[in-house]
Amino acid sequence: METFERMNHPGRAERFTELYLREHSRLLGFVYRRVGDRGTAEELTAEAFRIAWERTADGSAGTPAQLFVTARNLLANHHRATARLGELHRRIRVEVDRSTDSEQESTVVDALERLPGHHRDVLLMTYWDGLSAAETGAVLGCRAPAVWVRLHRARKAFRDLYTQSATTPEEK
Repeated sequence: METFERMNHPGRAERFTELYLREHSRLLGFVYRRVGDRGTAEELTAEAFRIAWERTADGSAGTPAQLFVTARNLLANHHRATARLGELHRRIRVEVDRSTDSEQESTVVDALERLPGHHRDVLLMTYWDGLSAAETGAVLGCRAPAVWVRLHRARKAFRDLYTQSATTPEEK
């Protein structure tokens, strides 16, 4: 009951709407100048306002300064994620360039496709997407220690399928 009353604090929506109308275009411009992509800027700006809305649950009014600090933090997260993704793509290109054995690639893909979905998901999120255990846990709805257990089991299942595929002659 207390949480419900806090969330519906009198005037909360009006104060937030006023802040949104007054600051949206400024915040969008601030973010856009730092990312250079309109769609990304709109998403990050929307996220900053979503966070601001959550912060007004106690009845306090959000301030422009809080919005810009939130946006700056979101931008930092965005740039880190972009750098991580770029590094992942670079590593994948290097590995693909090194790989001259298409049969080995085929065996890896075959083993991944034959894995149960829950094993494949945790492997791909960890190794392909580069997510941390905490991030993977958030996606899967579990805590980081559970991700490590799942990852251990998935690696074993993949190893078994890969070894089986690599040693079994392909029927052509």
